[in-house]
Amino acid sequence: MMDDSVIHAMAGAGGGVLAMTATYPLVFLSTRAAVKTQNENKSVYEAVLEVLEREGILGLYSGLSSSLLGIAVTNGVYYYFYERSRSIFLTGGKKGLTTLESIVTGLIAGSATTVISNPLWVIQTSQAVRTMDSSNAKIRRLGFFETVQHILAKFGMKGFFRGIGPALVLVVNPVIQYSVFEQLKNFLAARRRLRGRGLTDWDFFVLGAISKLVATSVTYPYIVVKARLQAGTTKYRSSINALATILREEGIEGLYKGMGSKLLQSVLTAAILFAFQRRIFLLTKAALTLRVKA
Repeated sequence: MMDDSVIHAMAGAGGGVLAMTATYPLVFLSTRAAVKTQNENKSVYEAVLEVLEREGILGLYSGLSSSLLGIAVTNGVYYYFYERSRSIFLTGGKKGLTTLESIVTGLIAGSATTVISNPLWVIQTSQAVRTMDSSNAKIRRLGFFETVQHILAKFGMKGFFRGIGPALVLVVNPVIQYSVFEQLKNFLAARRRLRGRGLTDWDFFVLGAISKLVATSVTYPYIVVKARLQAGTTKYRSSINALATILREEGIEGLYKGMGSKLLQSVLTAAILFAFQRRIFLLTKAALTLRVKA
């Protein structure tokens, strides 16, 4: 019988791919908005129209392939390490993790995931921002492998680890997300048990949305810094220097560029992920059980 941690990893990867496919245009728009240094106050609708006019419908999906690979690897690795760490704490008949255990579990899973997946997010960010310079009509979109070659030629292997500093700091994002999710789930599950009922897919959808909303709101300034460093912005010497420079040149609003589309995307992605990950896990588990019995 396959280990539950592996099934969770596969379900997390599958759920992540579905969620990312559904929300990718918002990922694309928030990445571009975070990288822009000019102060602009465009709505999501206006940003979509601008991209459609300049680059067509495919412009909204620049970097989708690397993003799907990135989210599959990210979620697969995260869920594997998260469930393995979680199982260590859930001994002796415990029903759920404490807040401290949730934080430790998230830190372990998040750190492993960040180091492994950072090169893929550098590629995705590079693809998403490559054609944003409207003054140069000759710039064309690059495919996954072309982008890899471009990064290698320009920055070498170290180019794939641009933004690793703020990315590691952003490990606290899923830590906050999963800690909030775990505590809300435990609270709701306890209330449902009193009524003789269990949690539904809709419950997981709503809890996933709430937990991601909290996490993204708290950590967004570092998401902006990470995006700019991964895009290859050379004016910043470090994460702290980037924060200080953005504050000095663009004001506090500079640290929250693209937050509207990012919050919408993050909340939708997390909600879809939590709902589909649970359903894929249950279906896979049931199919494997039937196969063993057969």
